[in-house]
Amino acid sequence: MPSAPRPPDVSPEPALGELVMEVARGLRRRFAATLEPWGITPHESRALRVIGHHEPTRLGVVAQHLRIAPRSVTDVVDSLEGRGFVAREPDPSDRRATRVALTAHGRRVLDELDTARRADAEGYFADLSDRDRATLTRILGRLLDDGPSGG
Repeated sequence: MPSAPRPPDVSPEPALGELVMEVARGLRRRFAATLEPWGITPHESRALRVIGHHEPTRLGVVAQHLRIAPRSVTDVVDSLEGRGFVAREPDPSDRRATRVALTAHGRRVLDELDTARRADAEGYFADLSDRDRATLTRILGRLLDDGPSGG
């Protein structure tokens, strides 16, 4: 006689992974809304941050940090360049290569974006006590340090 099917696991509490993913989705939605006044997408914002951190840098480095194909980074950089946030320049060590760097306007915008992002995150976590924030920071840092294998 076949056994009766097991009822689905319906626990009253969401799984830890689901909670973390929901928080991440919430932060991404808030971040996208925060960027709207500048007309910049989250992807473009990340590209600006990478370029600002590594400038001047080759497009391949930007693609590597964004984990996208080099041809895709060209579209992102074209968009940023068209709005005056970045400028391309020849690579002095390889005349076939191109580097990209922030313009003065791009640096100001990146600084404004970083300030807005920090303020939004501060607001998101405002209901947590200082102790809870410190604990969450420690736990998330440890998970990041340990990597996906947990060890």
